Amino acid sequence: MIVLRPEDKAYPAALAKLTRHYAADPAVRRTVEDIIAGVARGGDQALRKYTKKFGGPDLAPAQIPVTPQEIAEALAGLEPSVAKAIEAARSNVRAFAKRSLRKSWFMKNRQGTVTGERFDPFQRVGIYIPGGTAPLVSTAVMTCSLAEAAGVPEIVAVTPASKEGRIHPALLAALARCGATEIYRVGGAQAVAALAFGTPTILPVQKIFGPGNAYVVEAKRQVFGRVAIDLLPGPSEVLVIADETANPKWVAADLLAQAEHGHGSEAVLLTTSARVLNAVAKEVPRQTKLSRRPSEMAKALEKTRLLLVENMETAIRLANEYASEHVSIAAKDPGAIALQLRTSGAVFLGGLSPVVGGDFLAGPSHELPTGGAGRSFAGLTADQFQRRTSVVLYDEKSLAASLPHLETFSRIEGLDAHGRSASIRLER
Repeated sequence: MIVLRPEDKAYPAALAKLTRHYAADPAVRRTVEDIIAGVARGGDQALRKYTKKFGGPDLAPAQIPVTPQEIAEALAGLEPSVAKAIEAARSNVRAFAKRSLRKSWFMKNRQGTVTGERFDPFQRVGIYIPGGTAPLVSTAVMTCSLAEAAGVPEIVAVTPASKEGRIHPALLAALARCGATEIYRVGGAQAVAALAFGTPTILPVQKIFGPGNAYVVEAKRQVFGRVAIDLLPGPSEVLVIADETANPKWVAADLLAQAEHGHGSEAVLLTTSARVLNAVAKEVPRQTKLSRRPSEMAKALEKTRLLLVENMETAIRLANEYASEHVSIAAKDPGAIALQLRTSGAVFLGGLSPVVGGDFLAGPSHELPTGGAGRSFAGLTADQFQRRTSVVLYDEKSLAASLPHLETFSRIEGLDAHGRSASIRLER
């Protein structure tokens, strides 16, 4: 953990590091290029090879799909409390998603032409659910539920399996309850490649969603253009803005909640209060001892930064430069601060709004931009599962009213066939 004050020698460098841009590690980029090319050429056999190579099970093609029997057993064995939690989250996410969906509309322009936009669900999407050290049941809810709310008919989920080929039953149950129509026990860049290019077992999709590690994020970047992607969400991160009214125990708890994701996760505190800074610095080690994931926590805490800033204006400026996935505002007037944040993935107002509320239950999807991408990307919303089509309808009167302008553009651009394609329709 790094604790710095303005008078410290390392302070300017620490502030400079708060401005971030996504850049793939060259070694990661080359590895992912090889994997994608291999799966594009080799299909299921390449998918099997890379899955085994990177610590997954040795799967025959017939073992890649999760069977209906496995799903039925997972649903039947689901603890009642887990079932209730999944349903509560799914209900909130769907309700929020329905508000985000775009509706088709039509109007007449000044020449009388009918114009508009039609919004239809993508017909087949792929959703990546990370595996690793924790079964991310909440990520299944926060992605598949949006696709289901948008009316996507084919929702294809991929997620890494254990060495024995097992997927946590609660995750399987959540995927099934939240609308996944196909589930495959593969992960990593090879799973992204399979979704993009297709294999004999996994048919290609139109768009890929979901968070992942550096290899998954880079794979999504590389297949963009072959398919659409949502955004590039990597390891979890949080930034807390705190003034003298903040509760240090609560601040430390929010920092550690994201740090327990482990390697790559980031947690930052910007506070105007020296008392809060010192108290959080003492509280973090105390709460760390309560964790059941000490090794994961230790990796993230190496980069955790607690910074004292001169005033709230500086904290807001630095927060906008950092562009955090989550921003927790533990201050006297959180609403006024939130209105000045322009790059945050999600904002949590006030001490009683823990980030975990957004991670698991509140309603907005927890798939959010990381690594500074919030300057350009927003978080996942239901309308990203919709495809836009523009609609134009001329009649004879509106075409006649438009023709002088159409012919003017054709003349200026030297494209006479363009103008003739309109005027020929009005010839007698």
